Amino acid sequence: MKNSARSVVEKMFTAFGEGDVDKFVGTVSDDTVWIYHGTQIIPKGTYEGKEGARSFISGILNNTEIISFEPQQFIVEDNKVVVLGQEHQKVKSSGKELKQKWVQVYTIENDLITRMEEFATSEVVS
Repeated sequence: MKNSARSVVEKMFTAFGEGDVDKFVGTVSDDTVWIYHGTQIIPKGTYEGKEGARSFISGILNNTEIISFEPQQFIVEDNKVVVLGQEHQKVKSSGKELKQKWVQVYTIENDLITRMEEFATSEVVS
C-alpha cells in the first residue's frame, strides 16, 4: 500500500508536469475533493469530483507558466501521502512571478486520489 499510494501521487505530478489534464484527472476518484486553503495572493477554493479536479488544474495551467515545481519530501503512512515542496510560476496576465512553499496531504483509495488538501504560502518575486 505504501508504495502504491506514493506512486499514485507521483503519477499525478508527472501528468501535471506534462500539462496533460486528462491523464491528471485519471488519477482521481469520481468523488475526489480538493481543498486549497489559499495564500496571501491566491484565493482559497474547494473542488469536488473529477470535473472539480479538472477545473483546479486547468486554472493553474491556463493562468500561469510553471517555471519550477519541486516536490521535495514524501511522507507516507498507510493510504496518506504528505508532500512538502515549492514552486515558482509566472502569472500570464500580469507577468508577475510568484514563489510558493507548500504542504499537500493526499488520501489514496483503490489507487486513486480521493482527497487533496494544500496549505501554501506565496510571495511576489518580481
